[in-house]
Amino acid sequence: MPETTWTVRWPDGSEEALYSPSSVVAELFTPGESYPLDDFLTRARIAMERASGRVAKKYGFACSSAMAQLDAIEARVPTYAAQDGATVVCLSITH
Repeated sequence: MPETTWTVRWPDGSEEALYSPSSVVAELFTPGESYPLDDFLTRARIAMERASGRVAKKYGFACSSAMAQLDAIEARVPTYAAQDGATVVCLSITH
């Protein structure tokens, strides 16, 4: 269960490195691909919930870091909701 950093470019052009305790993000995101906000958020939720679940299965407790990352994503996405056609670009995924 390798820790993974995935870097995204938000609709305002800023880039951010995001954390996952698992490589599951590579199952849901592809470097170089753009995702509409709703799709990005859905994929991020699935990824972080699966990652936390994998940690729970291995160690017996959920991953608070994955859930904190999801909270941060959920807090940021609404700031771009008013922008028509806003997308988030997955720039890279590193294990």
